[in-house]
Amino acid sequence: MFSQARSLVIGTGHHTGVVGGAATGGPGRRPGTVAEFVADLEAAARTAAGPARIDQVDVAEAAAAAARGLAADRGSDARAVAARMGATAAAMNALDLPPGMVEPVSWAGFGALIPVVSGSPGAGATVVAAAITDLLQLAGKCVLLIDAADPARSGLAAAAEAEGPWTSTLTPDLSLRYSWRGQALLARLESTLPVITPGMVPAPPQWLPEVDPLHVTVVDVGHDGWRAAASPLAGAGGWLRLGTPAQRPLLVVRPTRPSLRHAEQVLARLEPWVTVGAATYPYQLVVVGAKRWPAGVVGAAGRRLEPMTETAVFLPHDDDVAIGGVTPELLPHRLLDALAPLLTRWNLLPPPASRSRKAPR
Repeated sequence: MFSQARSLVIGTGHHTGVVGGAATGGPGRRPGTVAEFVADLEAAARTAAGPARIDQVDVAEAAAAAARGLAADRGSDARAVAARMGATAAAMNALDLPPGMVEPVSWAGFGALIPVVSGSPGAGATVVAAAITDLLQLAGKCVLLIDAADPARSGLAAAAEAEGPWTSTLTPDLSLRYSWRGQALLARLESTLPVITPGMVPAPPQWLPEVDPLHVTVVDVGHDGWRAAASPLAGAGGWLRLGTPAQRPLLVVRPTRPSLRHAEQVLARLEPWVTVGAATYPYQLVVVGAKRWPAGVVGAAGRRLEPMTETAVFLPHDDDVAIGGVTPELLPHRLLDALAPLLTRWNLLPPPASRSRKAPR
């Protein structure tokens, strides 16, 4: 299936129809309005995708990214860019999809799997993912930290001291690069495309390196949690796919009423997939930037989120992290200590008395 998907992408440069003619400046009707221009770019993306079904939002994003490149006068062919993005989204949808929609997938190769999903924009999911990774590597665990975000918007772009030399090419426009964050392995997307949409994120099995043993995989799902929850069948939402052994997704919010309202909608969008047995709900709520709920905030939680507020884990505010983000340095102990009881309950950490606070060498 992977070879078929790869052929799909490589073949887009040899189309003789709409995409081929448009991308090479061949004959064709010139769009007369903005609406016609956008429709032309969306058609290029869909044609390059071939028979594979890709999300309309991915199609629209491909058209918008191609148009931005043309507007910025980067010398790019807008239709060719839209076609490449459409083909990449189709290729990722074709990678290792399960044969049945409600058939559980196997997470066995990932060790304990912890996807981290943002409940609202800027909630702090990246900090939570990095903190869990740092805490586990300090405990001597072999940890894989996956950054599924668009590289241009990644909160883990500066998380490694240097870019690692190991890459895995998935398509001519998309690859994975592996680097070290302390003793944890960091996997990030690399692309020649202007934007990576949630539907273009590689399927989970494509991220697995040859590491044995791999104790824990932490995934910064990235993108908008609402977008990621649209479908667990492919793309960024694939990390919420129901499987065995069961993963433990975290939902991250801020201690504000708007953030809880956003998170409720993420759960609402995921609900139909959970109902049919294709996805799993977040296992734990994490609140970033507070030590307790401010007065009047919990009342904004809807019926899906409200039960999770009672057992929420709080990650306190840290000035250095708020200003500098995630750097190659391990995160402050006050943040790690806030998450330690949760990981201890999950049997991923030893009791506090036997834990080391020294950075791994």
